[in-house]
Amino acid sequence: MSGIAPIATALQQIQSMATEAAGSKMPDVGTIAESGAASGEFATLLNNSLKKVSGMQAHGIAQARSFEMGGPVALNDVMVDLQKANIAFQEAVEVRNKLATAYTTIMQMSV
Repeated sequence: MSGIAPIATALQQIQSMATEAAGSKMPDVGTIAESGAASGEFATLLNNSLKKVSGMQAHGIAQARSFEMGGPVALNDVMVDLQKANIAFQEAVEVRNKLATAYTTIMQMSV
């Protein structure tokens, strides 16, 4: 899926920043400013991804309700949309797990 590539890149950046932080005791001001900008971009990317997953779930639920009410929606379309939403949600959970692992790794590094 195309949404995971930017998140994987951001995770690699976090890991490289953690490695750099472990190598030096006090980062310079430029590094701090750059990491702040990157974290803002990452937060925006993560927020947009979560909104997309939420939108997919809402669309799938709306399709299911429309089908239940006898609307002009085919069952196979409902099932496909619900599966897409489920896969997107599972992907978001995996990203969360990877971020939690990265955070734990960073916190366990000795300075």
